[in-house]
Amino acid sequence: MQENSSSATEARVAGTRIVTFGIAAIVLILGVAALLLFLNLPDADAFNQKVEQIFIENDDLTSPAELRLLEILAQSGTAFSGVITSYRVIIFVLLVFSTGLLVAALVFLVMIVLLNRRMAAIERQGIQVSSMVLSRERGAVSINDMEFKLTDAALETLAVLAEARMDGDVLTGAEIEAVISGRSAADCDEAAGATRIKRLRDALGNQMVAELLIKTIARKGYMLAIDRERISMV
Repeated sequence: MQENSSSATEARVAGTRIVTFGIAAIVLILGVAALLLFLNLPDADAFNQKVEQIFIENDDLTSPAELRLLEILAQSGTAFSGVITSYRVIIFVLLVFSTGLLVAALVFLVMIVLLNRRMAAIERQGIQVSSMVLSRERGAVSINDMEFKLTDAALETLAVLAEARMDGDVLTGAEIEAVISGRSAADCDEAAGATRIKRLRDALGNQMVAELLIKTIARKGYMLAIDRERISMV
């Protein structure tokens, strides 16, 4: 348990470190991109400065039509300045939005990786069961203080597996069927015991939990992946 706790702590620390470095890298990259983009955007007053230069260089334009043309150019410069300013605001908002999306994607990616590692560890080590109590009177089994209601057939199958686990035995499907039916294993079908195991797993509900709790050992049979000292029957 100490080793599992240490590995889990190391995984959390590694995940936190990855998230921190990833967020810093995202912010840095987008910050540099924003800086370069804003530096290369034309100045908002560039058009107005050109119009002002035209006024200065052509002070001999005095006819009403020429003055009207200069007024239109000045108004166009003001409109262009407003457009450039709005573009800067839009680009800034899009960069902030992109930063948020990339950070969220990184966090979710790290969470998925850590979850997959934990699931892989569970698959390798099995479920950590602190206690399993079978109660024939209530027709239920309590696993780590979680109670599962079972049918009589499923409870009987689980009881057979529990007794075999306490004896350190691995039972085939035929042997399970023989113990429950009271017949000889030679007279029982392997498929009948396999069917009982499947119904027991279905009764436990969660397929992943049931598969990890009831181990299938190739060419040997079935057994509970629980420490024999943690099993009790009432």
